Amino acid sequence: MAVLKKSKLIGRVALLLSNPDRKAGLEKQSVPHLDMVFDGIVGDCHSGRIYKSDSRLLQQYPRGIPIANTRQVSIVSEEELADVGREMETGPLKPEWLGPNLVTTGIPDLTLLPPSTRMMFSSGATLIVDGENAPCRQVADVIEIHHPGKGWQFPKLARNKRGLVAWVEKEGGIAVGDEIVLHVPPQRIYSHA
Repeated sequence: MAVLKKSKLIGRVALLLSNPDRKAGLEKQSVPHLDMVFDGIVGDCHSGRIYKSDSRLLQQYPRGIPIANTRQVSIVSEEELADVGREMETGPLKPEWLGPNLVTTGIPDLTLLPPSTRMMFSSGATLIVDGENAPCRQVADVIEIHHPGKGWQFPKLARNKRGLVAWVEKEGGIAVGDEIVLHVPPQRIYSHA
């Protein structure tokens, strides 16, 4: 197990979203509660222990190879969405446009949380942060529908503010208003990369 230290910082769940059918589009709808199981979010299109590698992993695998699903949950923060919206001159971006499952508040620089951070929720579930969710063209296309002429800016301006992806370590619920306690690994730089 990773060496972890409980943070004094307490965040909160501001919004929860789900989409049972990815073919219907990227956007997700607000829900009051999510049930987390080892396969991910019950009823969400990104659940499952395995998924097929895609364009994000072409340096590691050919497209379509079955791999472990460390992208079960997508997480963004109200604060970072407001920052990106200011830079894009659109006003705060609506979380639904980015396709997340979880919107936090009160966790500064959410996207910069290191991999292996545990997010422990007062309703019972625990998530393990896999890493940053890179800004993509699909989100830019959705923003373009709502703010014509602005969507193209998203991939550049949302870098290091697009949020995280995570997977379920402990089954349980997550509810709007839950406290989020962070258990963070040591911050080290690997100089050989």
